[in-house]
Amino acid sequence: MAPAPHTVLLAAPRSFCAGVERAIEIVEHALAQRGRPVYVRKQIVHNARVVADLERRGAVFVDELTHVPRGATVVFSAHGVSPAVRAEAGGRHLHVVDATCPLVTKVHAEARRFAGRGDTVLLIGHAGHEEVEGTLGEAPDDTILVENVEQARTVTVPERVSYLTQTTLSVDETARIVGVLRARFPKLAGPASDDICYATTNRQQALSTVAERSDLVLVIGSANSSNSVRLVELAERAGTPAHLIDDAGDIRPEWLDGVRTVGLTAGASAPPELVDEVVAALRPVRVLEHRTATEDIRFTLPSSVRS
Repeated sequence: MAPAPHTVLLAAPRSFCAGVERAIEIVEHALAQRGRPVYVRKQIVHNARVVADLERRGAVFVDELTHVPRGATVVFSAHGVSPAVRAEAGGRHLHVVDATCPLVTKVHAEARRFAGRGDTVLLIGHAGHEEVEGTLGEAPDDTILVENVEQARTVTVPERVSYLTQTTLSVDETARIVGVLRARFPKLAGPASDDICYATTNRQQALSTVAERSDLVLVIGSANSSNSVRLVELAERAGTPAHLIDDAGDIRPEWLDGVRTVGLTAGASAPPELVDEVVAALRPVRVLEHRTATEDIRFTLPSSVRS
């Protein structure tokens, strides 16, 4: 290992958000109440440590509902599903426990409302992400995916048009895309409140300042975690080298050569204990925290798993 950095600067908020905590609790309650196995469609949240822990407790993660025995219990992940998936679950007589984040549910409701009044919906997001697939499924004939500024400049739509966004995007990049769309479509309608969730926004704001004061940024999160990847990109745009790590074992000694201050954060789906493990591995002289917000939001569990 290279010489220890003098300072670890922790961005706060970091790690679990309310939607992630709720989703994990839902699986834990389902296991306690219904016994093993409990099936989960896709990863409950995008984090390897969380998935491995729940697997040890008896959760079985599947990509498709065809892998779930008829009549079994299945949990829908925090990222949400399309109406077609819900219909498939009903056809297989599955006992569904819905762990969709309430903020994702809000976007789905907006998609139905906008499409229902005759709008073409421009969904800003990343192709293939489970949240995007679920939202597209709410109004597939009336929704167009826009992934970047270039597509925003060229997309063709009828007169009535509105936009929605994936909840885990870069705040700055999304603002640029929306700006292009508004310039092209002056009557563009949007959601009453931002679709990018509070946790994504808070973590990006906290890391923005931390990255400016650091020689290196480490973001704890899995590669399929959109909000974690956006944090890496944010640090790099600030001119600070940054790496995405699943845990302390991913840290390469050469990254620390000449580094005095390491900025450290964790994506919204990364367990808090991973932060402690990384700090212990780095062995800094001091640990400081830079906090930009305090999060006290908590979402109610669905009635299907409430005691």
